[in-house]
Amino acid sequence: MAASFGVARSLDPRQRLCNDGSALRPMRERTIEPKVRPVLNSHLPTPRASRRRSARRLTAVVFGVLAMALALPGVANAVPVTVIPGLPPVEIPAVPGLPTPPAPTTPEAPQPPPSTTEEKPAGPVIPNVKTETGYIALADDNTHTITWWHNGKVVRTMPISMGSDKNPTSNGVYYTKEKYRDMYMDSSTYGVPVDSAEGYRTYVEYATRMSWDGIFIHGAPWSVNQQGRSNVSHGCINVTNDHAKWVYDNVPRNTPIVVRNTIGGKYQNT
Repeated sequence: MAASFGVARSLDPRQRLCNDGSALRPMRERTIEPKVRPVLNSHLPTPRASRRRSARRLTAVVFGVLAMALALPGVANAVPVTVIPGLPPVEIPAVPGLPTPPAPTTPEAPQPPPSTTEEKPAGPVIPNVKTETGYIALADDNTHTITWWHNGKVVRTMPISMGSDKNPTSNGVYYTKEKYRDMYMDSSTYGVPVDSAEGYRTYVEYATRMSWDGIFIHGAPWSVNQQGRSNVSHGCINVTNDHAKWVYDNVPRNTPIVVRNTIGGKYQNT
C-alpha cells in the first residue's frame, strides 16, 4: 500500500490524535463548578439552644429572688413567694441553717389618747319637798350657790352670799311671799337701831320675801365679789341684780327655797 504524503494540517491544541493519527472530534468544554457546602448562620439559635438559654435565665431569676427573699424576710413580712411572669407563684422552701423569717403579725389598732378633759362633778340633787308652783330652789352654803329647778329640770344656778358668822342664815325650808321692785332694808324692823354698830338702812332692787322676820333674796351689787365665795350679809341671800330680777320675774309666790349647810340654827318657818 502506497503511503500518501501530504501537508500535515495544523491541529487545534484541544484536538487529540488517534492511534492512526487521525484527529478526534473536539471535546465539549465542561465547566466544573466547585461544590459549596451550606454554612449555617451561627448567630441564629437552634430551638434546643433557645431552650437551654431560657432554662439558664429562669434558674438565675429563681436564685436571685431566693437570695433577696432570704436576705430581707423582715421587709417581706410573709412567707417568701417567687412570682415569675407567665408561671404560677412558687413558694420557696426553707433552707436549713438560715434564719426563718418571722410570721406575719396583725398590727394592733391605734388606741385613742387618754382624755384630758376633767369630768364635771354631778350637780346637786333636787330637794324632796312639795311644790305647787313647779319651782324648787336649793341654797347650799358649801358651794355658795342657789340652784333653781322647774318641773324637775335645772333652769338657773346663781352664786350667792348668805348671812355672816355674826348673822347666819338658818337652815330649813322657806317659801316665797310678796315681791318688791325696790325698797329700803331697815335693821330697825327687827329691833336693831339704824344708828347702831350693826344697824343699816340700804336701798335694794328686786326683793322677794322668804320669811316674815326679814329674810329676802334680793339684788346686792356691793357684795358681788363675795358672792360664790363667802358670807357677808345680815341673813338675806345676796345675788346680782340680774339674778334678782330673774327671780322677781319668774318665781311665783309659795315656791319652796331650801337652805342647807350654814352655821345657823333651824328655821322655824315663820
